[in-house]
Amino acid sequence: MVTASTQTIVISGYYGFRNSGDEAVLKSILTSLEEEGRATGVKIEPVVLSIDPEWTTRTYGVRSVHRMKLGEVRNAIKNSDGLISGGGSLLQDATGAKSIPYYLGVIKLAQWMRKPTFIYAQGIGPVNRQLYHRMIASVFRRCKYISVRDVESAELLHSMGIQSDNIQVVPDPVMGLELPKSSEDSLRQELSAGGLPMIGVSVRHWNPERTELIELAEGLRLLSLRTPVHIRFLPFYFPGDDEASRYMMKLIGDVKGNGSRVSIASEMEHPQDMLREVSRCSLLIGMRLHSLIYAASQNVPMLGISYDPKIDHFLGRIGSIPVGTSQEVDPQNIVQQGEHLLVEGEAWRAAHATQIAELKAESRIPARSIIEYLRSKG
Repeated sequence: MVTASTQTIVISGYYGFRNSGDEAVLKSILTSLEEEGRATGVKIEPVVLSIDPEWTTRTYGVRSVHRMKLGEVRNAIKNSDGLISGGGSLLQDATGAKSIPYYLGVIKLAQWMRKPTFIYAQGIGPVNRQLYHRMIASVFRRCKYISVRDVESAELLHSMGIQSDNIQVVPDPVMGLELPKSSEDSLRQELSAGGLPMIGVSVRHWNPERTELIELAEGLRLLSLRTPVHIRFLPFYFPGDDEASRYMMKLIGDVKGNGSRVSIASEMEHPQDMLREVSRCSLLIGMRLHSLIYAASQNVPMLGISYDPKIDHFLGRIGSIPVGTSQEVDPQNIVQQGEHLLVEGEAWRAAHATQIAELKAESRIPARSIIEYLRSKG
């Protein structure tokens, strides 16, 4: 009988903020590490850096320390066997100048303590400040393993001076997230009971003029006039996405007279609860990247609205293109493509089945690579 070795790994990312997409990344990483470790005789004990350690511990059953308390972070890394940074869009300066120094600082701290560091399926960029290019390159050159979630991120790192041979392109970790078996069984029973086809909608505030929200709302309103549907808003981040969703609900108005309905999901504690919501949909229309990844993982036909290159990159990996952008959404296009996918859902699933299956399998590569490294050094 082989006795499992134990490895303590600190995981750094945008965790504890209750953004469903980032929480799904964490859950996916934890699951992949556990399963790959079990297969190779390595027991992983994760320690998650979180803005809300108590909530993270309660939700995932793992140790957690406050990401902004340097003493706690330092002690966690000191007593660990290595650090994982990722996934998600951690190293970008589009939403502010503080993210890159913070996440690089955590990695650098681990490197100063001579701990192996691993980059887990990150989306890199945009990085507009040239100073950050040098900082990223300096830190990444000392990492034991680097994986990114798209070719464009790999090319950006290469332009910073990181050798291409040292960068592995893998899918977003969330592609590997599965529903619990009990949820799958109850879902099959629920769907077999019939009802209105459900259109899941994930939106966020981005364009200050709200052009895309106004035009998407009009497209959904027109679609509900042509065919009875259940428009189900799925806020991935509170309160922002909830506010954007309710704004659109007002624009759509009352559609009961057409045999349709509109509803909104409440805030959810666990990412698999949102995954279950997406899995109930006949169609998903999303701005949030992870709403589209959830849909792909559950073989749900989708229409993506691009506000960031990462949306285009992901859609490209499954052979699709955006239906609109944060600047413009054609309501008639929403109607036409929405109707088509509601009718031809099975054809969509068949056309994309191979690509989706490959992405699911490849999503486990970073966990496997990291555990192989730890086992070789154990």
